[in-house]
Amino acid sequence: MKFLPVYIFALIGLFVPGVSAQTGLIEKAGQLIQTTFGDSAADTSFVSPSESRTVEERLRNDSIRLQGLTLQLQEMKMNETLLRSELDNAYNRSRVADSLRLEEQRRRIDSLRSVTAGVPVLVEGDTLFTLYAGHGGYSAFDRAEMIQNIMMKIGKDRSLKRDTVSIADNDGYTDLACGGKVIVSVTDQDALWQGTSRRELAEMYAPVLDAKIRDLRDEHNFLQIAKRAALFILVIIVQYMLFKFTNYLFRKLRRRIIRFRQQKLRPVIIRDYELLNTRQLGRILIFFSNLLRYVVLLIQLTFTVPILFAIFPQTEKLALTIFLYIIEPIKMVLSSIVDYIPNLFIILVIWYCIKYIIKGIHYIASEIENEKLKITGFYPDWAQPTFNIIRFLLYAFMIAMIYPYLPGSNSGVFQGISVFVGLIVSLGSSTVIGNIIAGLVITYMRPFKLGDRIKLNDTTGNVIEKTPFVTRLRTPKNEVVTIPNSFIMSSHTVNYSASARQFGLIIHTTVTIGYDAPWRQVHQLLINAARITPGVLEHPKPFVLETGLEDYYPCYQINAYIKDADRLGDIMSDLHQNIQDTFNEAGVEIMSPHYYAGRDGNASTIPAEYLNRE
Repeated sequence: MKFLPVYIFALIGLFVPGVSAQTGLIEKAGQLIQTTFGDSAADTSFVSPSESRTVEERLRNDSIRLQGLTLQLQEMKMNETLLRSELDNAYNRSRVADSLRLEEQRRRIDSLRSVTAGVPVLVEGDTLFTLYAGHGGYSAFDRAEMIQNIMMKIGKDRSLKRDTVSIADNDGYTDLACGGKVIVSVTDQDALWQGTSRRELAEMYAPVLDAKIRDLRDEHNFLQIAKRAALFILVIIVQYMLFKFTNYLFRKLRRRIIRFRQQKLRPVIIRDYELLNTRQLGRILIFFSNLLRYVVLLIQLTFTVPILFAIFPQTEKLALTIFLYIIEPIKMVLSSIVDYIPNLFIILVIWYCIKYIIKGIHYIASEIENEKLKITGFYPDWAQPTFNIIRFLLYAFMIAMIYPYLPGSNSGVFQGISVFVGLIVSLGSSTVIGNIIAGLVITYMRPFKLGDRIKLNDTTGNVIEKTPFVTRLRTPKNEVVTIPNSFIMSSHTVNYSASARQFGLIIHTTVTIGYDAPWRQVHQLLINAARITPGVLEHPKPFVLETGLEDYYPCYQINAYIKDADRLGDIMSDLHQNIQDTFNEAGVEIMSPHYYAGRDGNASTIPAEYLNRE
């Protein structure tokens, strides 16, 4: 009974929770045991066998000690309760702080997840998982690269056993290892980024890594490499046979084209013009057959080259890249064509509307030009130039409407080219624009028409062509003179044909006759010479003007009306001949331009045949 309280106190101390509390209780219990055993030993050594005590005294002493131990035990329980309460409060505060810190990290990671691109762990083109956080002084990119290198080493190392990926928890991270090599260490930060716990994330990564290691080992064994090499050679042989077969088919097609050209092909004739003969048509067909052959060969290579690269895992990604390089432009073109169909429909509608509007205006212009439709103040010769102007404006309006619907009209390159062309036109077209404006003004001023005989400064000829830029004249000497319209606007123009059509063109020439000839006789002789000249009109009648009385002779000017200005040169030549004949027949000498003769027996200037005729 003496040691029962000590044992009870020790057992209570062993089962009290809390490290610090247990340590304190164990120490107290040890002290009590030592005290009890010490007292016992002291009592045993102190009490002699001859001395005896009564049982009552020992019991009384034990009860006193028991009460003291009970009081001490109660005090220790109170201290333990206080200590446990303090430990619980500290633990709760720590848990709250940790949860708040984790919640803050989680919120920060949630805000960063939408704008932060993770680093994918790529192993031979396959994305195993994504890393967002660094670890142990390495960034996420460095970790992904190290994982890739370790996976490739494990997959190619045939000395390693086919072990599965193991998971080992450590303080603050969890290792995933295979064959004694740590592949990746999963941290709490990784778990926070993935929205799960560290253990669960490691369990998610383990089967992915294990499956990829098995695939790597299967891909890098000798049998698999031999199969891929054999497949590579087989694809090359098949492609070679396809090349040979394609060339054989196109050689047969070429021979058929040659036979077709010799037997059935006919030249392309437009009206009386032979646009393409049979030889040219044959060459064109052979050219297109060769072009088709190259296209077929290119299509074959388009599929063969990616297949060759896809056979080996190391170049599989390159095969996909090459295939996308070929397919993406084709898809883009086809997609652009499909997307452009509505715009193309709008362009066709605009073009057809403008086309039929121009046709209607052309019909009205033809009616006005043929004088079937008459508009007051609008001359028939204005019809065609006005139609050309309206047609130009309508086409310009059509281009302005179509421009937004053209492919690439919104691109900077297209707009830059448009600005560049506009700048070139504006800088280099001042003279051109001036000639165009002058051509329009000349058209509506109507100073001459096609076929008119006109005189521009020192150039005389018939108008054979009028363009917006220049006007061309054909001179009586059959010379073609090109004159800019701006020059015509700044020069004076004489139109012989317009006067001849409306009033009759007056031609004139001057002769000088001596004072000894009566002026009335000279007038009559000149009028007679004009009347017998072909092309001179009888009405109005020819008339004579005396333009001067010089020292030795008076000047007589004969004037006559003609209608055909184109024969002006011929009529003037005939008039001069008739004047000479008429005066010679009348015995009147022509003292022109300056002739002086003294009547001292010198011969007359009249030809002998006219004198003998008298």
